[in-house]
Amino acid sequence: MSDLLERTDARGVTTLTLNRPGRRNALDDMLVVHLTEALRRLEAAPDVRIVVLMGAGESFCSGGDIEWMKRLANGAPEHNEADALALAELMKTLDQLSKPTIAVAHGAVYGGGVGLVACCDVGVASEGASFCLSEVRLGLIPAVVGPYVTRSIGIRQARRYFVTAEVIGARRAADIGLIHDLAQEAELPKLLDRIIEAILLGAPCAQADAKALMRLCEGRSIDEQLVMETAQRLAARRVSSEGREGLSAFLEKRAPWWRAGPGGANVS
Repeated sequence: MSDLLERTDARGVTTLTLNRPGRRNALDDMLVVHLTEALRRLEAAPDVRIVVLMGAGESFCSGGDIEWMKRLANGAPEHNEADALALAELMKTLDQLSKPTIAVAHGAVYGGGVGLVACCDVGVASEGASFCLSEVRLGLIPAVVGPYVTRSIGIRQARRYFVTAEVIGARRAADIGLIHDLAQEAELPKLLDRIIEAILLGAPCAQADAKALMRLCEGRSIDEQLVMETAQRLAARRVSSEGREGLSAFLEKRAPWWRAGPGGANVS
């Protein structure tokens, strides 16, 4: 049985489902490799518009597989470091994916699972979900997920939860910015569809450029160089094929080509 399931629908929405339900979808070396490879392949797939990350069974992802990490701790140092680097590369790959990403969290979301949520553009969760950066209680630290979680919840909240390893309820996770929306678990598919439909209204290359723009602006002062770079990016978008089409479609009161339905018919 595959530890990662993949399905792409007619809209170009690819769902990746972590499929180790007996281990609460804990990340081990093979799942890390398979998820990284899938993300890189989807990045290059022109027919894929959105990537959704989910977990099979009772939990989204319970973090790192404890038995695997224990074997690494007792093994060769170079293997231990290589495994940590592979996990860091997974987080970086997900974070920098040019296509919109959505995490759908439920049940236990611990450690690396929190990192996966923080690396996605949109995070939604069931009202019964719980989040925890539990690493210090195992004598570890939330190292490779730390930059992404800190960016999501802010340094002040990170200072608390990195050291207390308290369980964070779903509503609290929404309050501190880890996730965007909550729903009853049975209502999660409807919430997900609303977000997907909103994303599909946008131009795909513009969305990729918008994500790149966020990386450009992150942590930078608004100085003359940044002002110039943002102006240049706006000018380039205006003369792009999507920019020309979007402006023309708006003025002509029609749907742009990226909102074409099956067979190429425009839909509103």
